[in-house]
Amino acid sequence: MRKIAAVIFSFLVLSAAGWAQLPTGGNVFFGYSFSQGQAFTGLSSGGANMNGWEGSAEAKFLPWIGVAADFDWHYGGRDFIGCSGFSCTPEKFRLNASRHTILFGPRASISFGRYTPFAEFLLGIAHQTDTGGGVSNSDTSFSTAIGGGLDYKLVKGVAWRVQGDDIHTGFFGGGQNNVRISTGIVFRF
Repeated sequence: MRKIAAVIFSFLVLSAAGWAQLPTGGNVFFGYSFSQGQAFTGLSSGGANMNGWEGSAEAKFLPWIGVAADFDWHYGGRDFIGCSGFSCTPEKFRLNASRHTILFGPRASISFGRYTPFAEFLLGIAHQTDTGGGVSNSDTSFSTAIGGGLDYKLVKGVAWRVQGDDIHTGFFGGGQNNVRISTGIVFRF
């Protein structure tokens, strides 16, 4: 509990310090995203590969630190075997999962020529909906993301980003850590 309180306090202090100044620049990112995930039947769960998109906007308050807003949406599914009828005849069904997150937090970066590596710690919420085979459930949980990436400058004001994050959620009473890998275009201003 102390660690969570320390993290939240640090986030609030960094955010307050950032908002005390006007943004000196920033960037907007949009691209393809792949994430590991889970599909939940209510009785069991299983891993699911999920494809989707990610977008983020960052306002820079210092040359090396900014505040980012990050949004993503992933879709995937998994095949399960369940019972039907009184004699429990095994039946295969597909459970489709849809997960999206809304995250905010500090992002630190520094440029070296055409390359700009960055690290981030984001807090927010995540929502997941699972449907198929007579199953329909959804849950919303607190979410965190720790990760980073690399921007490669293509031309002035435009870069290509490769990014990886560890997304932690708490869907359906359990904790999940899933990797999210994204790539796409960055517009700098």
